[in-house]
Amino acid sequence: MSEQMANVADVLIIGSGPAGLFLSAVLAQQNLSVKGLSPVDPAAPWPNTYGIWADELETLGMSEFLEHRWRDAIAYMGEKKIPLKRDYGLIDREKLQGHWLQQGSQYGVSWHRGKAVAVTHSAKLSEVTDENGKTYLARLVVDTSGHNPALIRRMPALKPVAYQAAYGIVGRFSAPPVEPEQMVLMDYRDDFLPASEKQLPPTFLYAMDLGNDVYFVEETSLAHVPGLSMETLEQRLHRRLAHRGVRITETHHVERCLFPMNMPLPDLTQAVVGFGGSASMVHPATGYMQGAMLRRGPDLAQAIAQTLSDPSATPSEIAQAAWQQLWPEDRLRKHYLYAFGLENLMTFNTVEIQQFFTTFFGLERSQWAGFLADTSTLPEIVQAMLVLFGRTSNPVRWGLFSSVFSHGNLLRRTITA
Repeated sequence: MSEQMANVADVLIIGSGPAGLFLSAVLAQQNLSVKGLSPVDPAAPWPNTYGIWADELETLGMSEFLEHRWRDAIAYMGEKKIPLKRDYGLIDREKLQGHWLQQGSQYGVSWHRGKAVAVTHSAKLSEVTDENGKTYLARLVVDTSGHNPALIRRMPALKPVAYQAAYGIVGRFSAPPVEPEQMVLMDYRDDFLPASEKQLPPTFLYAMDLGNDVYFVEETSLAHVPGLSMETLEQRLHRRLAHRGVRITETHHVERCLFPMNMPLPDLTQAVVGFGGSASMVHPATGYMQGAMLRRGPDLAQAIAQTLSDPSATPSEIAQAAWQQLWPEDRLRKHYLYAFGLENLMTFNTVEIQQFFTTFFGLERSQWAGFLADTSTLPEIVQAMLVLFGRTSNPVRWGLFSSVFSHGNLLRRTITA
């Protein structure tokens, strides 16, 4: 048994995406022995771009990891141009990935190749088996393998799962698709669609000037059940560009993105802990996760380290302390309120969603920024929603009022979570 225990890590991380690399590094900095298990090379380039509000990274002292920063961030709601007056950025994926890999290596994190397929627990440790039958031992297993996790169990779904979908292109164009040095968070103009298609699910353009005459343009569906197809989004993007007399002359990269917005919460009684997408940390109403992940990771690592300091703690007891840190009662309540907001957004047609976001971005910046980043308290969110309800259009107001009856179970969870 002593030889077996010598091979036991304090924590075994499943998955080597951003969540896995980040958490492995912060756990190792707590003087814990950390191993990772991933079906892919942890140094393999991340495929998707990650946008974030610049002030979120500034607060964390991580501004150096911004590859691009735009001070001219705007939104279009119909023909109304809304200056957002808040800096937006793209994360330097290569730099951040290298930083976390270097930190992990410095503190002794070791990565192993394999796909986790099963886990068992005893009073002292957990044992993970990969697809080739190899086993890995740890006092705690953390699954960071994404929205379709290897080991995490989820609660029953309260609503059908909605997906955010996007099709994007990085390249050069016959004319600038957005104004130079500009970032467009949402362009909900639908003047490029014939009348027969205007009742289809609303989509918006997310676009930015990357410099040197290179632009990123992406047609995005905020949320829909089921997720919009890549073909639909690609067609809309090309039609939107053509309507403005713009054509693609060089394609450097194509991005296809599809992820769930309102996955059921994990079973918070299980002895495996989730983090990132596997723990349903995506903001149900916006799709943002990176900022929340960066803010919550260190506290989670500290809670795990504190519980592991008790040599008699079982995997279940360690996991319970971690789940409580990750999903305390107040955060559960906010999650259900955000999910209620998502159900509202999915009922709006294009005109109503334009009216909604016009009012939303007309709130105090601290109100809409806190909602998007999930940094507001529950009372602050409720206050912002009440102000929005009082200021918005009658069609939007009626939609919000009606959803109290159609999606009241989510509001009840806000109260009773």
